[in-house]
Amino acid sequence: MHKLEITRISLAVLCALPLCAGAQQGLKLKSQPTLILIPPSVKEEVPVFLEADRVQGHNDKETEAEGGVRLRKRGQAVYADRLRYDKPRDEVTAEGGVRIEQRTDVMEGARLKFNLETERGFMDNLNYTLHKTPDLSGQRPAFRDTDGRGTAEHLLFEGPGQYRAQRAQYTTCGPGRDDWYVRAGELSIDKNRDIGTARDASIVFQGVPIFYSPYLSFSLHQERKSGFLTPHYGNTTKGGAELTVPFYWNIAPNRDATISPRVMSKRGTLLNTEFRYLEPTYLGEARFEILPDDNERNGKERHAYFIRHNHTLPGGWYGALNLQRVSDDTYFTDLSTQIAVASQVLLPREGTLGRNGIWGGNGTYGFSALVQRWQTLQADPLVPVTAPYDRVPQLTLNASRPDVLRSDFDFQGQYVGFDHPTLVNGRRALAYPSLSLPLQTAYAHLTPKLGVNLTRYSIDPNTAGFTDRNRTLPVFSTDAGVVFERQTAFGGASLVQTLEPRLYYLYIPFRDQSRIPVFDSGQQDINFATIYSENQFAGWDRINDANQVTLGVTSRFLQSDSGAERLRVGVAQRFYFDTQRVTLPGVPLRTSTSSDLLAALSGTVVRDWTVEAGAQYSTTSSQIQRLNVGTRYQPAPGKVLNLSYRETLNSIRQTDVSTQWPVGRGWTGLARWNYSLREQRTLEGLVGAEYNGGCGCWVLRVVAHRFATATQQASTTFFVQLELNGVSRVGSNPLETLKRNIGGYVRLDPRARQEEQGTPYYY
Repeated sequence: MHKLEITRISLAVLCALPLCAGAQQGLKLKSQPTLILIPPSVKEEVPVFLEADRVQGHNDKETEAEGGVRLRKRGQAVYADRLRYDKPRDEVTAEGGVRIEQRTDVMEGARLKFNLETERGFMDNLNYTLHKTPDLSGQRPAFRDTDGRGTAEHLLFEGPGQYRAQRAQYTTCGPGRDDWYVRAGELSIDKNRDIGTARDASIVFQGVPIFYSPYLSFSLHQERKSGFLTPHYGNTTKGGAELTVPFYWNIAPNRDATISPRVMSKRGTLLNTEFRYLEPTYLGEARFEILPDDNERNGKERHAYFIRHNHTLPGGWYGALNLQRVSDDTYFTDLSTQIAVASQVLLPREGTLGRNGIWGGNGTYGFSALVQRWQTLQADPLVPVTAPYDRVPQLTLNASRPDVLRSDFDFQGQYVGFDHPTLVNGRRALAYPSLSLPLQTAYAHLTPKLGVNLTRYSIDPNTAGFTDRNRTLPVFSTDAGVVFERQTAFGGASLVQTLEPRLYYLYIPFRDQSRIPVFDSGQQDINFATIYSENQFAGWDRINDANQVTLGVTSRFLQSDSGAERLRVGVAQRFYFDTQRVTLPGVPLRTSTSSDLLAALSGTVVRDWTVEAGAQYSTTSSQIQRLNVGTRYQPAPGKVLNLSYRETLNSIRQTDVSTQWPVGRGWTGLARWNYSLREQRTLEGLVGAEYNGGCGCWVLRVVAHRFATATQQASTTFFVQLELNGVSRVGSNPLETLKRNIGGYVRLDPRARQEEQGTPYYY
């Protein structure tokens, strides 16, 4: 047996090398080449590089090294004061200032035993740092990759990317900042599945345990995984103190489910279940809720279901389902924490089957069949809701084809069966073919159009005196416009200003429609979308008589280099040559010779300031009928101020203010106030704050939200959420409420480090 002793050297057990022959004779060298050891058990010859102040050992057996030891193998490195390498086993034993690097992971401890091939072993009294494998595609910003670090008394290496630590701590805070951490009797890390599992676990925040669980599972980088999610805490005036404990089931990459018991101190336990699925040809979700015994309703059972499904079928066909139902009228106002949900009064139950296709070579068509019924919720007795007609069924056919008789052909067809428990029922068949001749140049366009609306009504026997009716209405219109351009400048920026006058003429003769029931028609608001339309009524039960012209002009300011629109200003007004004769029941006839004057402005006025303004002015009575003015100041993400005013004559006068604004030392203020000047009451209010922990590892949100649920009722919800980067969110989630209430709100990203001046990063 030949003994090897080398000073600061690297050795390769490659017998063809001269160094190997010298080493077998006990050669001592004072130079510092690299010792290369190739374990014979490895199928692929991956060299092991060893550097140290002093190296000694036996050929094909073991090597011992002392003083500044560094052992390297592809993807691995071990540093220590003393190290022993067992070459046949490819195993390392190290003591004193031990540091091991496993690809992107780093462990530092007192003692290590580790097999370089199997990546199994153990380490004592260590600090560890885990990094996500770098994204070589370059599509994911580096600062979004969560790092995990911590300490442990004992760590077991259980294979590539597999660790099990005893009496351990885990956090994603930066070095030197243990603002929060998970303390566990046993902590398992599976980087291959991106899962962390802690047993006998506590979450410690600012040195205080705030949550305990015998079992806690979390995603290392917020990926999907099965397990209990962090409980949500909250408080509402309708439900009292609340606790929700969700369980997430990651069934498959394209299917998942969430089961969320919600315990309310005033009402009882509501079970919420949600199932989602996604396939190449269909997708959907199903949500079911049940409250078996509502303590506020004398033990009444309450429930709801919401089902949505979309399906792509062969041959260009498609189908869809939208089924929604609740057990009673006040289900949402009693149990919802969001005004968008609580204000719902109509729930559809509908199914659709349709097909899109091509005909005549270059023509297109779309056909759909719809069956639709409604559940109407009478949540506010002071504001009764009229139930709409059910459509059983509705068949719709739309088609278009260019170059028919040198014109463009369009067709709209529809058959609807209207059903209502208390109103007149019947069926309506409609056919509306038309031809238009678009004449267009680079600076002007002229499009005359001629069509005929054919409608047939079959009315069921009724006491109101309605009978079957036919209606034939020719429709003629002409749409014309010109575009002028000129170069200009504003604030040092080169701009292109356009001037775009437009004329729209419409003629529809009078037909008496007073003996036709109103199934789905209503008066349309006049605005820039409807002032150039054929019919001032929504739906097909009323078609206005018309001999009128609409005049408008729009001016836009465009950036010369990119063509992006900076600002738009427009005015429009309609002029009537005949008096109105067709109207809806209860709606007075128009007596003026012109419509209200519309004016609008939108865009960026000055840097960081955008404005949206619209006005409807009556030239007959010389007063404003409607006014909407809003402005937004947003100099940077996370800094936004919204101001708006809304007024409708004799109906609405509201102000709305909202903001998200940093106030210093990591704090950001949140607020919204929607106030009715006419009723002198707050319609919706929000106040809160966010605090970025400063180390990029946690965010605290505290929010109070109040909104009107009925004329004389309101609901208040309190949110407190602690977001711990990479592990969980503790408390109740206000993010959807904040996004809906504060235009331009952006979420603080706890994963990003703050800059020196304290400016946080955002999503």
